[in-house]
Amino acid sequence: MTDSTAETASSFAVYGTDQGGPFVLVSDHAGRAVPPALGDLGVSAEERARHIGWDIGIDGVGRQLAALLPAVLIEQVYSRLVIDCNRAPGHPTSIVSVSDGTPVPANEGLTPEQIADRHEAILHPYHARITQELDARLKAGRPTAVVALHSFTPEMRGFKRPWHAGILHNHDSRLAHIMLDLLRQDGLTVGDNEPYALTDTSDYTIPLHGEKRQLPHLEIEIRQDLIADEAGQKDWAERLARLLPEAWAQFCKIYGVGGTVEALTAQDNQQSVPASVKQAGQASR
Repeated sequence: MTDSTAETASSFAVYGTDQGGPFVLVSDHAGRAVPPALGDLGVSAEERARHIGWDIGIDGVGRQLAALLPAVLIEQVYSRLVIDCNRAPGHPTSIVSVSDGTPVPANEGLTPEQIADRHEAILHPYHARITQELDARLKAGRPTAVVALHSFTPEMRGFKRPWHAGILHNHDSRLAHIMLDLLRQDGLTVGDNEPYALTDTSDYTIPLHGEKRQLPHLEIEIRQDLIADEAGQKDWAERLARLLPEAWAQFCKIYGVGGTVEALTAQDNQQSVPASVKQAGQASR
């Protein structure tokens, strides 16, 4: 795994290169940095290294996946304890004062000006860079799919999560359901909107960059114990590098390269579509 980036900024890093593929990878919680002015947020290094501070292992998966596809990966560099870049401005969990039982003293009693400063320094530049990437591709008339990469803790509130991975989706489930089927065919236990459901208010990145633009998209969650080391990260990067292009090929065959729901009109196409994908196409009309 390489630590070099093609581009860096104060709040994001860009890995990989665009060599004509459809995927734009984004990673909202890959970073662990804290701005020097905020010190340690009043949270120990041990606590910040837990799942409350970042999506453990997704940095290694994302960077290797970007190299393998190849594709561009836009990665947030700051800890989600500073600000959660997968939450809309003003969301109750955008800047948390307590996370999974751990107090975050530096986030208590923030003024509107302090909150706005974090938006301007971290949240908005990250999403502006994603917008820039997508704008350039769409201006060139290129087929584009947004893939958000996340990881989840193996246990939450005493419940041991059985899924190896989860595929999250909301209004447009077409690409998500294709990928869900492929991962299950790979012998994995995969949650459908598990361990989290993607909704209009719980997430920000996919609603803003995928749904609002009506671009094909999906959100992938990988269980953190499976990608906590380099071997696991490599395994999952290789798996996704193999299955994402297959999912895209199936998507284009069913819906057309443009990905419009209206492309799914021919009865002969419908007969070859898995039931979950067929339902997704109907639900997104």
